[in-house]
Amino acid sequence: MGHLPNTLLAFIARFSIAAVFWKSGQTKIEGLAIDIVSGEFTLGMPRLSDNAVFLFQEEYKLPVLSPELGATLAALGEHILPVFILLGLATRLSALGLLGMTLVIQLFVYPDAYPTHGTWAAVLLYLMAHGPGKLSIDAWIARRCAA
Repeated sequence: MGHLPNTLLAFIARFSIAAVFWKSGQTKIEGLAIDIVSGEFTLGMPRLSDNAVFLFQEEYKLPVLSPELGATLAALGEHILPVFILLGLATRLSALGLLGMTLVIQLFVYPDAYPTHGTWAAVLLYLMAHGPGKLSIDAWIARRCAA
């Protein structure tokens, strides 16, 4: 098992964690639906769903942020950062952003969901410590800069 290449492990980690956050982000918007596994593609102008704002207002109740701002930031983060991680672009920084989101969810929203959040944190910390692997834009940039 010690011979498993980091590139393979990192790609599986990147795809898996990106899917978790992307699918969560998709529940917060309307007008755009992209699911490569199920084959669902509805292209359009995304907009924040009323349900997302309601959840941030009634269930999540984050301190400091208004429900509208919290829902907007979460939807943006859950769409932009997973794409970056999947592509392997600014992977460590993107993983840090999702780790921050995971900590907020754990501490303020669902404190009893630590087994799930711990798994997410482990994957994100792996990517931060080991990078995205050779099949990534980060690796391509590093090769170009070294040449």
